[in-house]
Amino acid sequence: MKRELLMSCVKIVFLCLVFCSGFARANDFAPEKIILRMKAAADWQLGHPFGYDPLLWHCAPFYMGLIDLTEVSGDPAYANAVKEIGKKHEWTLAKRIYHADDQAVGQSYLKLYQREHDPKMIEQLKKRFDFILAHPAPSAYKVEKKKKNKTIMIRNTDRWVWCDALYMAPAAWAGLWKVTGDEKYLDFMVKEWKQTTTWLWDEDESLYYRDMRYIGKKTASGAKIFWSRGDGWVFGGLVEVLEYLPKKHPYRPFFEDKFKRMAKTIQRIQKPNGTWAPSLLDPKEFPQDETSGTAFFTYGLAWGINNGLLDKTTYESTARKGWKALCERQQPDGRLINVQPVGSHPKGFDPNSTVIYGMGAFLCAGSEMYKLVGGNNAK
Repeated sequence: MKRELLMSCVKIVFLCLVFCSGFARANDFAPEKIILRMKAAADWQLGHPFGYDPLLWHCAPFYMGLIDLTEVSGDPAYANAVKEIGKKHEWTLAKRIYHADDQAVGQSYLKLYQREHDPKMIEQLKKRFDFILAHPAPSAYKVEKKKKNKTIMIRNTDRWVWCDALYMAPAAWAGLWKVTGDEKYLDFMVKEWKQTTTWLWDEDESLYYRDMRYIGKKTASGAKIFWSRGDGWVFGGLVEVLEYLPKKHPYRPFFEDKFKRMAKTIQRIQKPNGTWAPSLLDPKEFPQDETSGTAFFTYGLAWGINNGLLDKTTYESTARKGWKALCERQQPDGRLINVQPVGSHPKGFDPNSTVIYGMGAFLCAGSEMYKLVGGNNAK
């Protein structure tokens, strides 16, 4: 019995060493190696508990990444995994009607609908959005709430009052416009995004504050506080929206402008090791790497080059450095570490942390890097 256990342990160690050495020897920019890394990440996450309700926002980037993996690899198993989750939950959304986070999985439903044209995939999404349009949320940024005979002001999260919301909801609204042709969905999305920009956009830095609580606050070194993953969410959200808008659409210049201006800042503040700091403008505030923001930035930069919005000569080296940094932080079992756990601002965290949205952003980044380096098997 002891001999069998020993042999089993030796075998596991041997396999890990082989896999690890294969990654180490691999050209991180060879198309087939990118697919290998993406599959390792997807398989690891599919084989481990998500840690969150499958309908919540945490999982949304992973579903998008799985579908992207199917599209670049031609392997339907990954998109089918998302399809099975949708079917199991009858294509519903999370419970909060207005909250952007609870609309996020609608993006993957729309991507599957565009592949298969099954109306059940977007039926509940359409019902939710039609209800919101018929019953608009309050217009105020803040709302009053009574608590122990005191009136306190709270953020009205029925509106997009935090920058992460610009990934969670807008692409679902734009996508529903794309597949139905009904302008009301797109008009709503644009109006809300512009309002969020009025609240949170910093004109000098070309970045979004996470929410209004951070406007005017500074780090110990005197830098403005911009959160890596928060602006990563925005950059990824811009990609998803621009995917739907035709080049000559009158709404497109607004989104292209934000995308290009953010890209310029993102390139300027990349750390020498290829990652971006948790506090974007102050790498010394929390001197560690953060890979979920890094993955979203890499995704957006590579997508921008692939789609002609960003100059390849100017931005390709930045995207490549980002991807290489991600590869260096992918473990032999496929998981991505250095992912900041759920939060709302830059802070220190366990560098061994792995979270599903980071895995999803890694897959999305890989899909665009695959295209950038000349992968030709996209389906």
